[in-house]
Amino acid sequence: MEHSVILNEREARDARAIVFELDKLLSSERAFEPIVAGLPPEVVNGFRKAVRAEKQELESLVTAYETAKAGDFGDLKRRAGNDPGLTLVVARIARGLTQKELARKLGLKEQQIQRYEADRYGSISLTNFRRIARFLGVDWEMSLSDWFGGGWNIASEVSAVEVRKVLKHARANGWFGDDDPAVLADEESFNYLQRYVSDHILKYGSPSLLRTGLNVQGHSEDLLLLAWKARVTRRAEQIIAAHAVNYRPLDITWLLELARLSQHDDGPARARDLLLSKGVVLVAEPQISGMKVDGAAFVLEGVPVIGLTLRRDTVDNFWFTLLHEVGHVILHYRTGLSTGFFDDTDTADVDEIEQEANEFASNVLIPEERWKRSPARITKSPAVVEKFAKELGIHPAIVFGRIQKERGNYAIFSNSIGRGAVRKHLIESSKGT
Repeated sequence: MEHSVILNEREARDARAIVFELDKLLSSERAFEPIVAGLPPEVVNGFRKAVRAEKQELESLVTAYETAKAGDFGDLKRRAGNDPGLTLVVARIARGLTQKELARKLGLKEQQIQRYEADRYGSISLTNFRRIARFLGVDWEMSLSDWFGGGWNIASEVSAVEVRKVLKHARANGWFGDDDPAVLADEESFNYLQRYVSDHILKYGSPSLLRTGLNVQGHSEDLLLLAWKARVTRRAEQIIAAHAVNYRPLDITWLLELARLSQHDDGPARARDLLLSKGVVLVAEPQISGMKVDGAAFVLEGVPVIGLTLRRDTVDNFWFTLLHEVGHVILHYRTGLSTGFFDDTDTADVDEIEQEANEFASNVLIPEERWKRSPARITKSPAVVEKFAKELGIHPAIVFGRIQKERGNYAIFSNSIGRGAVRKHLIESSKGT
């Protein structure tokens, strides 16, 4: 239940049940301890804070739903924003109609209304949308403009240079399979790309604000980023459809196991498989020229998705970026992941949420208390660093990379950060999928 609003009794009941479990977890050290056993204090504290924030968010969602049922739907309407599908459901609630009652008045089966509302009217035909909107008194023309306009207009307002850049990348990386538009005329190729991006926007929306490192700014018309996210999303959909993916937000017992996979040459591939077994989909998709994104985290139908560009093919960068995005998944599952995080790890100054993900990644890989007491912090000897990494059970490149960053000297240990050791495990085998 990753939605930003609660719109029916089943969702409200599910939310209350989760709140009960979270409250029980927060009030009992005995219940909390097995989940965080062995993790550094900084990670434990961050997780506890995330659980509290999740509980508060769910409680506010339930309250908004309950007050709407009582006749005050201002908060619910605010949370729905300009989403036309959500607007229809809010309108139903505001008029005091159950799904069954609305279905009866429209001459439909209750299950049909349930299906419409389950995907926020994303699959409804234009004719049926108009009919229900009119019945509920919703200004559907304005809503449809908001709904369809962004999707179809985005690719017609960008520069030809950007379109060619995306098409070149798409062809080189097998986005279109047997339908590759390389053989098409320029105008047909443009239309193909437009549909590719627009279909994604129509299904998942184009948030007006996407977080990118320090800056929370408008990227709803950034074709490169939207096209890349559309590609990652399509690949994630295929993975989700092929596996019984089940994410459990309160299970973080696998974090140390994930970090220790870095010791293996094929650690990145093993990490992808472990994450999938825990309900998190990892997709490696090269960045489009001009993008400045290392990693992204967002959610599809309740399933967290991590996208990595691997623009720096080094072991140290891969593991920090991966754990940073895992941090977003664990710490911000219901407090930001639905909008999405798009991260450039070169950003020097970060906001509070990005700082939380940074500290999470750093401490899962190298606990702060161990780092402060380690001679590896000040050594010039590779052997000392390698010994410390072995004690932690992580790849030495991760420690070498941290030393470079902390000392601001990327010449030192430059041959020890695992160059060229990641992409071959995650990208080359994925082309054409």
